[in-house]
Amino acid sequence: MIREAAVFLYLLFFRIIFFVFKICCRRKNTVVFVVSFSDNPKCVAREIMRQGIRAQLIFLCRGKCIDDFKGQKVLPFETDNPVTIFLSAYHLATASVVFVDNYYGFLSVVHFKKGVRCLQLWHAAGAMKTFGLEDHTVSFRSKQAKRRFLRVYSHFDQIVVGSDRMAEIFSRSFHLDDKHMLRSGVPRTDRFYDRNYIRDSVNSITSRYGKKKKILYAPTFREGQGEPLQLSLDLDLMERELGKEYLLFLRLHPLDHLRYARERSGWSDDFVIDCTDWPDLNPLLCSCDLLITDYSSIPFEYALLHKPMIFYIYDFNQYQKERGLQKHYLEGLPGPAARSTEEVVSLIQRGAYDLNKIEAFAEEWNTYSRGHSSRNVVDFMRSAAPWLQSSTVSKPERDRG
Repeated sequence: MIREAAVFLYLLFFRIIFFVFKICCRRKNTVVFVVSFSDNPKCVAREIMRQGIRAQLIFLCRGKCIDDFKGQKVLPFETDNPVTIFLSAYHLATASVVFVDNYYGFLSVVHFKKGVRCLQLWHAAGAMKTFGLEDHTVSFRSKQAKRRFLRVYSHFDQIVVGSDRMAEIFSRSFHLDDKHMLRSGVPRTDRFYDRNYIRDSVNSITSRYGKKKKILYAPTFREGQGEPLQLSLDLDLMERELGKEYLLFLRLHPLDHLRYARERSGWSDDFVIDCTDWPDLNPLLCSCDLLITDYSSIPFEYALLHKPMIFYIYDFNQYQKERGLQKHYLEGLPGPAARSTEEVVSLIQRGAYDLNKIEAFAEEWNTYSRGHSSRNVVDFMRSAAPWLQSSTVSKPERDRG
């Protein structure tokens, strides 16, 4: 009840000041990005600038994302600072195009001016977990909260998708029909078609960490774990069995990282590299030889590199019950599943991977992500907002594979 009351008061305040600012004339050259995950917004913003479009770009950022847009007009979003709330409401009320990349409660209480388009740049190219109205935790929320969710989703004019499979999941999760799906491909996948980017990434990581094979362990966030966070993958065992040949890069969710007591972990810096605070994970994805994950969305992009994956799902039954996974999760995995560290080590030592499965997985989930997704999204934006014109000749794109 306290949570719902706080949400209600915040949204009521936002609604009032948004309405006041909405009376102002819309600025026909303003594009606002509301950001929780910076990759897709950065790709689209770069493409807008590459095409020389005369537009003011404004970034309303949650958390640490504000550090990813230095040199741009950036504001913290969803804070308790009245000044930033006023400024955020002003920019949203007077924008021509609004990009969002997550669920944002403010959409439940605002109405954009006629002609304003709201595009959902969802932060994942595919889905292992359920989300939206299919999230198991929704059943514990109030009727008021569920109505708010539906009002938010109804504001998505188009949802950027990379595959028909993901379009179907969005339709179920947001209760929106197929006309809302923009089959442009997912902008953040473009870099995995850029041969120069991949080469530079590999050279950069190799020059820093040497030529040992590289494993990336990137578990998803789990609610309800105690403090300090205890990793379920036995890093000591991994080092004993694999340390001569491999390095292990550890990428925790930021919330998990805050609860992880390194001094109690006992792992060695000679084997484990904590890359949780790295601002950009993509160079490591291009460089690592193997991904270990669970219910994360990373495999959908990593599959484009045609490299092996292991799914460490030690808590599968519990996670399925409490959080929810997409139907046929196990059957659709592009790599072997393991329930213990011993199984993980054995799979690595035996090289028990099927690259044909990975290629099929990449094709299924990235049907429309072919290296030009950012351009496709911006082209659609210009068709939807024809007053956004180019003032310069666009620069050529980098070499694509």
